[in-house]
Amino acid sequence: MQQAGRQPIPSVWTRPRRRREPLTRERIVAEAVQLLDAEGIEALSMRGLGNRLNAGATSLYRHVANRDELIELVVDEVYGELRIPAAGDETEWRAAAVDAAHSLRAMALRHPWVASVLGQVGLSHLGPNAMRMADQLLALFETAGFPSHETDRAMSTLVSYVIGMATSEAAYLSMIARSGSTEREWVESLRPALEEATREHPRLAEGHAAQRDKDPAKVRDESFDYGLQCTLDGLTARLAHNRSA
Repeated sequence: MQQAGRQPIPSVWTRPRRRREPLTRERIVAEAVQLLDAEGIEALSMRGLGNRLNAGATSLYRHVANRDELIELVVDEVYGELRIPAAGDETEWRAAAVDAAHSLRAMALRHPWVASVLGQVGLSHLGPNAMRMADQLLALFETAGFPSHETDRAMSTLVSYVIGMATSEAAYLSMIARSGSTEREWVESLRPALEEATREHPRLAEGHAAQRDKDPAKVRDESFDYGLQCTLDGLTARLAHNRSA
């Protein structure tokens, strides 16, 4: 029984679900994800979503209390796309971590709005997909040999790197999409201004010249993998330190 005067935790995951109705939570979330992918986070409102579903906002409120709860639900929905491989033993953990990191990055780039709301989702970690992802990542680092008090920190290190990189990439790709150009076209159109801007900065000019004929998507992939390998090098060194201590 709830103690007098204590307010319930404001999260969609702490309230009982309503009995099945024609307008279901699953349908609401699926439509919200489509709206976000097409138009971005600024377009998400309870009224607008209700219009897309041919239902009034009042009907939505029977399933979702407010926009914040809706964001909790859509974030957990896209977490369901992740694939976190298991590591059979401690020799396989790094390859599994690479696959997990690429799966997380791919999800964030498919849904460029998600990175911008991760800091706003309150108790989204209570969602079933987020819980599954966290549990599988913890199991991976446990198999690697991290002690129990470090598995969560190792997981956070990997996830923070991926989300940080994906946030920048998603913003960059969204800007290009709004221009109506392909990534290659956008890079080519920017080149004259970039060459002029780096004329007095030879190190920058040399770096940009080295990327001139490369596929920009491949450049992004290589940059992501470089940082990922450096992150995993650090975690591998930490494992070695623990074993020698």
